[in-house]
Amino acid sequence: MLDINLIVNNTKYVHDALLKKGFDVDFKNVIDLYNQRKDLIVKNDELKTEKNKLSASVPVVKKQGGNIQEIFEKVKELNKKIDEYDANLKQVEEDIKNFLSPLPNMPDDDLLPGEKENNKVVKEFGAKPEFNFKAKDHVELCESLGLIDYESAAKISGRGTWLYTGIGARLEWALLNYFIDTHINDGYKFILPPHILNEESGYTAGQFPKFKQDVFWLEGTEPKKFILPTAETALVNIHRNEILKEEDLPEKLFAYTPCYRCEAGSYRTEERGMIRGYQFNKVEMFQYATEKNSKHSFEELVDKACKLVEGLGLHFRLSKLAAGDCSHSMARTYDVEVWIPSMGIYKEVSSASNANDYQARRGNIRYKDKETGKIKYCHTLNASGLATSRVLPALVEQCQNEDGSVTIPEVLRKYMGGIEKIYPIKK
Repeated sequence: MLDINLIVNNTKYVHDALLKKGFDVDFKNVIDLYNQRKDLIVKNDELKTEKNKLSASVPVVKKQGGNIQEIFEKVKELNKKIDEYDANLKQVEEDIKNFLSPLPNMPDDDLLPGEKENNKVVKEFGAKPEFNFKAKDHVELCESLGLIDYESAAKISGRGTWLYTGIGARLEWALLNYFIDTHINDGYKFILPPHILNEESGYTAGQFPKFKQDVFWLEGTEPKKFILPTAETALVNIHRNEILKEEDLPEKLFAYTPCYRCEAGSYRTEERGMIRGYQFNKVEMFQYATEKNSKHSFEELVDKACKLVEGLGLHFRLSKLAAGDCSHSMARTYDVEVWIPSMGIYKEVSSASNANDYQARRGNIRYKDKETGKIKYCHTLNASGLATSRVLPALVEQCQNEDGSVTIPEVLRKYMGGIEKIYPIKK
């Protein structure tokens, strides 16, 4: 959530920042509400002060033989007015929250306006693989190698799903174990969160109210619950409504979960196979950081995501996203994009993002500054580390051989029983 004080005191700055994301916001109504809130607080405080003075005078008046019943009547009237002001104040604060809740995060100042057309490639690793034979796409390779059974998945679930089978399941599990071991060795704490979350978790993450239609909701549950679209949604809520110690930050976490998203359905022809689906596996990195260390935490997450792909020996690039291509809750995002030869394009396998204090304001996640003693909002950061549904297609395509086999990257072999190559199955 945006800082209402920043909106009131620097309206043009906030307006121009959101315009870079494509949001032209008129803040007049919310500024009027803010001023109403200030007036209500002042008037209410005056009434409470008057009430306290009257209440404090009761023993004195009683001792002097005065009429304390008149004081009680005045206090009763004041209580009635205070209750009215409290109700009005609650409504105004709710109106302010309802105005701010759907607004996106402000992009960092250095981001270009616009969307994908203004993304900038900041790094490339390796070279695009070249083949002196007719290369296959990942769908054909996964079927010929016996890695994926699309037909059975469609039968038991439907479109937009796949079934890992045999050596394919082992390869998927090897990828996940490679990611997990790397994060543990880097000092991150392993979390296995619940997959079913409450509505407040979606609100804190910034996914609700705007993207409520993009998740799977459970019917017949009260209060309402949904299935997580990413582990970030769970991780960002661990310290909701808490005050952390600065010396405990940054707190570095990671989680493995399947991710469930009901917006899979555009299904362009180039997104067949595993590129886009309703369910996919992902390891998510997350940090709670202080404001002053936020930049360093972001750079660390970007570097970790890149090194995971480098370790697999895959060609990829790193892109700095323009403001409008950053997700709703994020102030900046770098995408790690792996090359898919058959498609002739790069596909994102990790988005490393910094929300600054946007999510922390929504979830009331704070820390105590050890120098000043002041309570500040945490900065929250996340990065995929990594999502397998695009890593595996890139792996089989970039590592394919003329005989139809696929060479397993060396870092995965210890999880595969020492297997170096996967060969086509004999029919």
